[in-house]
Amino acid sequence: MRRLNMMAGALLASVAIAGLSTAARADDPLAAAKEYIAKVTAPVSEWQGPTTGPKAQGKKLVVYVSTDQRNGGAQGVGDGAAEAAKALGWDFRVLDGQGSVPGRTSAMTQAIALKPDGIILGSPDAVEQAPTIEAAVAQGIKVVAWPSGPAPGKIEGSPIFTNITTDPQEVAKAAGLYAVVDSGGKPNVILFTDSIHSIATAKTNGEKAAVESVPGNKVLSVEDTPIGDLSNRMGQLTTSLLSKYGDQWTYSIAVNDLYFDFSAPALTSAGIDPAKGYPRQISAGDGSVPAFQRIRDGQYQIATLAEPLNQQGWQTIDELNRAFAGEEPSGFVQPPHLFTKDNINQDGGDKNIFDPGNGYRDHYKKIWGVQ
Repeated sequence: MRRLNMMAGALLASVAIAGLSTAARADDPLAAAKEYIAKVTAPVSEWQGPTTGPKAQGKKLVVYVSTDQRNGGAQGVGDGAAEAAKALGWDFRVLDGQGSVPGRTSAMTQAIALKPDGIILGSPDAVEQAPTIEAAVAQGIKVVAWPSGPAPGKIEGSPIFTNITTDPQEVAKAAGLYAVVDSGGKPNVILFTDSIHSIATAKTNGEKAAVESVPGNKVLSVEDTPIGDLSNRMGQLTTSLLSKYGDQWTYSIAVNDLYFDFSAPALTSAGIDPAKGYPRQISAGDGSVPAFQRIRDGQYQIATLAEPLNQQGWQTIDELNRAFAGEEPSGFVQPPHLFTKDNINQDGGDKNIFDPGNGYRDHYKKIWGVQ
């Protein structure tokens, strides 16, 4: 009995300590931020996606409509979808929206004319392309998206079967809190976004909230610059912001790695040290090849929230297969993963991609009943 009482006392003490720890984290937002960052930088080895679903639904034609094949995210998902379609014996076509509204509309119109069984939207916005999406669905074409709305799953008011993405609020939280942790709790941040895309706006709002969750942190500015025109705008904008804010500007957070493709030359011209100088730059998507290289080499980027692009490409095909079978979407949402210089060679980072070691290909093939 005495031993039982001692064990019970120890258990109560451990619970009390855990409670104190939780309370301490609540009172110390920087400690809570560090704990969260440790979680999102940990290796990804466990499969958290579906384990059941319909078998392969026979020969299909799928058209992938990319927002812009210069965008590493859109290109990467298309590559994964093509790989998965091949595993099923499906025909697969890619059409390039070339980074403009007219280009995306034209690509969607061409896709519908091909009379496919399914269309995958490689990031064209659901509101922007509402007429073409509705026209496709009216003709019996199944449509899935990566990502065409502000959150994973169904998109309100849209006939899209499902929207595939990591949770933009969690991605934004990770990006914002990494600036907090890396700075020791005192970043002055400029946010870069593209309000054409609803998911970009959602991310930016989340980034701002995360940065400001620690008292004393400051968002200096929110810069709305179209992703499709960064090559023409970002260099001059970076120079202008350096002139305006000077040493006050210590961190940049962008909704996409592409912003830093075009800010680097301006930072170089300003004589800013690529590894130790400020601003230090963090991307909330998508984990492009140049981004991995910049982080590894210490060249004007310290982190990216990489999407598991190839895995998500496989998921687009799985979701289409569910739609063809008359079933509901899987509901799978991959948790966010932050790459920094400390973990850049894990989970596919050594190949400049986020390719989780969770066996997703084999899991999907098992569901579909193919080898």
